[in-house]
Amino acid sequence: MSIISKPFGMTKKGENVTMFTLTNKSGASISLIDFGAILTSIIVPDKDGKLADVALGFDTIEKYDGPHGAMGDTIGRYGNRIAKAQFTLDGVTYHLAVNNNRNHLHGGLEGFNAKMWNATPVEGKGIDSVKLHYVSADMEENYPGTLDVTVTYSWDDDCNLAIRYEATTDKATVCNLTNHTYFNLAGHDHGTIRDHIVYIDSDVVTAVDDELIPTGGYMPVAHTPLDLREGLMLSEGLDLIDTCVPMQYAGGYDHNYVLRKGSAMGLCACVHHEETGRTMEVITDQPGVQLYTACTTNQPDGKNGAHYGNFSGLCLETQHYPDSPNHPHFPTTTLRPGEKYDSTTIYAFRVDA
Repeated sequence: MSIISKPFGMTKKGENVTMFTLTNKSGASISLIDFGAILTSIIVPDKDGKLADVALGFDTIEKYDGPHGAMGDTIGRYGNRIAKAQFTLDGVTYHLAVNNNRNHLHGGLEGFNAKMWNATPVEGKGIDSVKLHYVSADMEENYPGTLDVTVTYSWDDDCNLAIRYEATTDKATVCNLTNHTYFNLAGHDHGTIRDHIVYIDSDVVTAVDDELIPTGGYMPVAHTPLDLREGLMLSEGLDLIDTCVPMQYAGGYDHNYVLRKGSAMGLCACVHHEETGRTMEVITDQPGVQLYTACTTNQPDGKNGAHYGNFSGLCLETQHYPDSPNHPHFPTTTLRPGEKYDSTTIYAFRVDA
């Protein structure tokens, strides 16, 4: 295994950015940058051994240092939505940035994806890692507590991409970290994920209103295009948007699936692209996963000039449920002093034999 680092430009604030590329024995690789702890590429073989980049992204720091659809981002302090941009913890109400209709999304105006992280590469035998560290100050984006965060990307000879999230706090806070990579197993510039088959091990999604905010209830997926329990070609599901009100709200898939396995480490989702033979399994200890099919994406300056439009990629954001701080019966996202947030998700890339 090997790790190569190289300069990746400078942020608007004058910070020098470094890209790290981890390459395994088959030549497959991942790349990431210390700005935003952003995953910029995943290059893996197809069934004929041909390598392609299956992660949407950009060639320059200028595109990442600004609105970019959160492509590849580490999301924090709270992934997904918080209703009316506020929550109450231990009797104190905290008012967050309003950046998604009337609500709060993905950590605020300047979330973890817009911060410089301290990166430490760690070479190993058969597996390499990069540890990224960031300290989020008390009341940053109006979240309480100083949150000390480490995100570790690991890549091995079997094309397993593991992301471990660790965090501690000095004051009660909420924490829900995830990764927002857009995948297209046919290649980042393939243009559509309608020809991908997706399986998610879930009987229900969190029910939502027309702003995609959880109502507190659960909606069975049976007899709807949200049912992915036996695997579904996304074109079939997307062609049935008009039959499913929650999908109409989103313009496609943008829903939190409640995983049957709960918080046990296990397989939660699988994506397959028949023509290339590529498969991606998602293994996590999180109780939910958000499937997002780039319903509102319009990024004209992607890698090698690619134009990323609607349904050009899909995200599988492992997480606790959206708006959990406002729903006590949801799995808690509260983190207190003396506790440790410690979660791992693995994106495992395979090919047909």
